[in-house]
Amino acid sequence: MKEKVQSFGRFLSGMVMPNIGAFIAWGLITALFIDTGWLPNAKFAQLVGPMSSMLLPLMIAYTGGEAVAGKRGGVIGAIASMGVIVGSDVPMFIGAMIVGPLAAWIIKKFDNAVEGRIPAGFEMLVNNFSVGIIGAVLVLLSMLGITPLVEFLNQVMSAGVGFLVDHALLPLTSIFIEPAKVLFLNNAINHGILSPMGIQQVEEMGKSVFFLLEANPGPGLGVLLAYCIAGKGSAKSSAPGAVIIHFLGGIHEIYFPYILMNPLLILAVMAGGAVGTFIFSLFHVGLTAPASPGSILAILGMAERHSYLGLLIGILAAAAVSFLVSLPILKFMGKDSTLEDAQAKKDAMKRQAKGIESSSEAPAKEAGEKIRKIAFACDAGMGSSAMGATVLKKKIAAAGIQGIEVIHTPVSSIPSDVQIVVTHQELGERAAHSNPHARRILITNFMTAPEYDILVEDLKKTNL
Repeated sequence: MKEKVQSFGRFLSGMVMPNIGAFIAWGLITALFIDTGWLPNAKFAQLVGPMSSMLLPLMIAYTGGEAVAGKRGGVIGAIASMGVIVGSDVPMFIGAMIVGPLAAWIIKKFDNAVEGRIPAGFEMLVNNFSVGIIGAVLVLLSMLGITPLVEFLNQVMSAGVGFLVDHALLPLTSIFIEPAKVLFLNNAINHGILSPMGIQQVEEMGKSVFFLLEANPGPGLGVLLAYCIAGKGSAKSSAPGAVIIHFLGGIHEIYFPYILMNPLLILAVMAGGAVGTFIFSLFHVGLTAPASPGSILAILGMAERHSYLGLLIGILAAAAVSFLVSLPILKFMGKDSTLEDAQAKKDAMKRQAKGIESSSEAPAKEAGEKIRKIAFACDAGMGSSAMGATVLKKKIAAAGIQGIEVIHTPVSSIPSDVQIVVTHQELGERAAHSNPHARRILITNFMTAPEYDILVEDLKKTNL
């Protein structure tokens, strides 16, 4: 069940994350040139509306369609999404997420039905006209059928958000967001749910607090600082480095193992997140676009000009509360085992319960086979996996091993030519489905995994 939720969330966020650069460009233009921006300019501000209402939904629809049916899926997804874009007065991000993949699925079914039945010489004619005709039908249907549905969903979500805001209940969202983050649903929540809602709010108010609900680095910072003081063994020694990577690098996944080691710490991040969100709401803080990664530098770069004071107070307060809650938990309820021991024990029990293979049970490479490609896989393929890939590249280079490509990739789309996959043990099952033929090395910490040195020694035997 958890794997299915992660996969669905990954698919949603996968439509947004490849286009984050476009969202940031739109956010910068919004922050600079709208009436309340740093450099108000009526002419440049004309870009804000068309970019949010047309460009971004089209890119989302194309990306979602391409994920389902390649380039043809992307094209027909973009065509069909014009129905919901033109048919509504609000930015149709949710509509694009529905229509893009749906249209691609339809054209994929059509292609499968006519495969092998097209007369020689007519392939291009059929391919082009099938997208054109089916796309024209779908754009009309989406305008008449999908648009009212999405508008209704938007009204329901707006009413729900309005209720939370009017009754000062928005901080309670941390009760759901923080545990979900630790289960590697952070990208799904941020980019699949909160970002579309935030962009719509930016259209109305010029900023949105929704971009901060998941991205706030304060709660995780408080936990890591508590480990710096009250942690034990390798957990304590690795925490300072994790602080830098989390707070400045924006890779929130780095603190997840520290909470998984002592699950009571989930109370600390929930409390910190709630306090931070309360202060954000109190000071009317908001960002103009998603902050990705969730680094303090990226957050400050996307902050609306009047939000800096409340933003910094909220982040620091969230860190302080998380720290104060974490400290007694670690001092009086902490475990004597090291971080690796606790994680290994926990993950072994989870693997046994779920039937997930351990790294020693992963398919072994053929004797003497040289390794040419290694992939680090995380949920989005951009955060902790990129960090792990950098660490391993340095270790391989230091060992004098050449000819090995080390990449980082989303766990749901590991290339078929990858021979070794390194991923977090929580994502092992998804990695097995994505590339069942690769050897899998399941780790608990992308920064200091002891498996890296073992892997390098193995590579010396096969590649030197």
